[in-house]
Amino acid sequence: MSLDVSPALLEKAARGEVDDAEFVACVRDSLPYAWEVITTVIADLEGAPDGFADHETPPPTEAERGQLLRALASDSIRGGLERHFGVKLAFQNCHRVGAFAPSQVDSKRYREFISVRGQLLNQSPELRDC
Repeated sequence: MSLDVSPALLEKAARGEVDDAEFVACVRDSLPYAWEVITTVIADLEGAPDGFADHETPPPTEAERGQLLRALASDSIRGGLERHFGVKLAFQNCHRVGAFAPSQVDSKRYREFISVRGQLLNQSPELRDC
């Protein structure tokens, strides 16, 4: 299971009344390692003059890797985080998270980060099994 959803939040979802703040709080509480990585890279982005920051440290355990994968592989979770923080998130290699200011989404750096070439250049033998 990706998220620990309270009965109250599940009931709200069944009625169609969930807002982004409630959803993001559920993500924060359910995926603490992913939340830590994402909030750290976003804090780094706030001081970045070029509108880009990234996190490249592999997770210490498979459980933490799973949290990061669940957060960034889910369109709804990643979208909720992007709306909440006002950024564009990008993801490579089961652990590399990039955060971009919205103004940078069409930049050369963003296009390179999400490109096939960028993915291939970010590979290494020790990450093949991640």
